[in-house]
Amino acid sequence: MPDSRFIVSLHNEMFRESKISDELGKLTIKAVDQIMSISNYIGQTIITRFPAARTKVRTVYSGINLNLYKPVWSEEAGSTRDELRHRYGVTENKVILFVGRLSEVKGPHILIQAMEQVIREHEDAVLLIIGSKWFSDNGMDAYNLGIRQLAESLGEGRVIFTNFIVPSEIPTHFLIGDVFVCSSQWQEPLARVHYEAMGAGLPIITTNRGGNAEVIKSGENGIVIDEYTNPEAFSTAINSLLSNESEAMRLGRAARATAEQKFGFEHAARRLENVYRSAMRRRK
Repeated sequence: MPDSRFIVSLHNEMFRESKISDELGKLTIKAVDQIMSISNYIGQTIITRFPAARTKVRTVYSGINLNLYKPVWSEEAGSTRDELRHRYGVTENKVILFVGRLSEVKGPHILIQAMEQVIREHEDAVLLIIGSKWFSDNGMDAYNLGIRQLAESLGEGRVIFTNFIVPSEIPTHFLIGDVFVCSSQWQEPLARVHYEAMGAGLPIITTNRGGNAEVIKSGENGIVIDEYTNPEAFSTAINSLLSNESEAMRLGRAARATAEQKFGFEHAARRLENVYRSAMRRRK
């Protein structure tokens, strides 16, 4: 219909040269009323290549259902946390949690390497890796075999792989952790796991890649690592939180507060509504 408004929603770098030609990119930008990006980082990748898109690009941060994500310190979370930690045999451990695809760009190999130094300082530390090669695919490729061999070198039970966990169980599985780490090596658009870890009230360590640092502010609601390829940078950050319980709690509570203030579903819906309202005004 002639009066219809068109909005493009981007969760990745779909306007890069390998994805879209100059001609089609320009035509797309001209045809649409608004372009939603998941982070400022993704929006800037569009504007850098296609400056004409500047007035149409809007960042719409994602969110979570805060009713599903309970903070680890809450009474509601207690029994679930205890049951899951018992299930994975980590009742008496300090648990470093990774959640994501098991691929090189997500960096679990860096985190496993970092555990060598973590274990030296914290004998009861374990790394729990939640995820699989590709979403529900638990198959083994060279990378997955390699990180399991790397984990074995640390000793039995030091690294635990859960394989694929169905999405409906992810909110409760965040309750297992004491520290959450996103070890992304690529320019992450903005990983959803940050919002989920915030919801669980975990102290968060992430990398300064892509949009990650837009929601995690180092020293405020988490720790942001610049030396993202350096295992020692991760071990230093992890050890600092495991050695300072009050600081870990402060960052975890700040993370939960950030989610409550900015990243619940109601906030995401409001941001989405604003984009559609803006698109409607453009043609009046």
